[in-house]
Amino acid sequence: MSADVTRLANGLIIVTESTPHLETSALGVWVDAGARHEREDEHGLSHLLEHMAFKGTATRSTQDIAEEIEAVGGELNAATGLESTAYFARVLKGDEGVALGIVADILQNSTFADEELEKEREVILQEIAGTLDSPDDIAFDLVHDAAFPNQPAGRTILGTPKSVKSISRNKLKDFLAERYHPRGMVLAGAGAIRHEDAVRHAEALFGGLSNAGPGAEEPASYTGGVRSSPRKFEQAHLVLGFEAPSYREDEFFAAQVLSGLLGGGMSSRLFQEVRERRGLCYAIYSSAWGLKDTGLFAVHAATGAGMVGELIDVVSDEIDRMADAGPKDAEVARAKAQLKAGLMMSLESSSARAEQMARQMLLHGRVLLTSDILAAVDRVTAAEVTNVARRLRRKDVSVAVVGAGRKSHDLATRAGERLARVA
Repeated sequence: MSADVTRLANGLIIVTESTPHLETSALGVWVDAGARHEREDEHGLSHLLEHMAFKGTATRSTQDIAEEIEAVGGELNAATGLESTAYFARVLKGDEGVALGIVADILQNSTFADEELEKEREVILQEIAGTLDSPDDIAFDLVHDAAFPNQPAGRTILGTPKSVKSISRNKLKDFLAERYHPRGMVLAGAGAIRHEDAVRHAEALFGGLSNAGPGAEEPASYTGGVRSSPRKFEQAHLVLGFEAPSYREDEFFAAQVLSGLLGGGMSSRLFQEVRERRGLCYAIYSSAWGLKDTGLFAVHAATGAGMVGELIDVVSDEIDRMADAGPKDAEVARAKAQLKAGLMMSLESSSARAEQMARQMLLHGRVLLTSDILAAVDRVTAAEVTNVARRLRRKDVSVAVVGAGRKSHDLATRAGERLARVA
């Protein structure tokens, strides 16, 4: 299978991949605008805007939107990220026009009625409150703040109670006008969708959109540092973060392989040493997360407050061992096999495929061939993995400890000192 791509005169990209034997289509619009594009007084605006898109247009009420998509058995949803916002649906074959008609309406004709805005503010305030009951959410928010302090890339996507309460109807409209423009939009679909139908719908529904943006994008600048929370939970959560390659760097795939062999599965070094040999925690994992211009490599584990100190030492030793001696070829082979299998399994979902194509168009301006991605993973060597591990250690670590009460600060400081940058 291969993707078909068409660009409208106004710059909107339509990308589809048809799978004739499927009876459903996954499709939507991905916008090159997210939380990192917010000014300080707009913190949380992208997420609030995504919510408000479903709260009524000039011709559809909130109930109309829900009833119209569900009348054809479809599902409609949205998601806000740091770099993009997605409005997507899944419908039966032949109902793609219904879904796109609704998406086009909510993106272009939302009214942002004051009474609906006040109600949705309260919904988001409850969502924020929910994260404050989740120690792992708190820990990751803190480590992002340590990694990218005082800048959009380090702020929470949801915003704060104060910032969400301050966002007005006019701010929503201004952000929409500035950031939601066709040169920064991708209409993506996968499954039973036909490309010519998608183009026809796109021309009719989005062809009149004009380009007002884009606004400036503040570069992300990694710093590193120590954060903690004095709150006490049943378990203490430790997150260690390091600057990692961006999506656009050649080392991105080596960072993914490093993540897999260090903390990606039951055979990984951290799982074997931390859980199987020492019994320090139930689960420990690593991840390599990327943006256009930077990335974050993170290790997360939760354990009893009295064992965090030992956990810090063991994890630090494994990271240093990887940077000093590198991995074995067998480890690299296992990690690459996991990475490739995960990619291929995800592509069995039409929703995942539509999202992948949209993100690739926004990041690279083209759809990457699956064979090329697999080949890039295959080309990763043990030496490249070692170099990425050494790169992680060349800047200060970002640390967050949550759940150990008053001990959290001292533990986080200890981890910061233990993993201070290596020249």
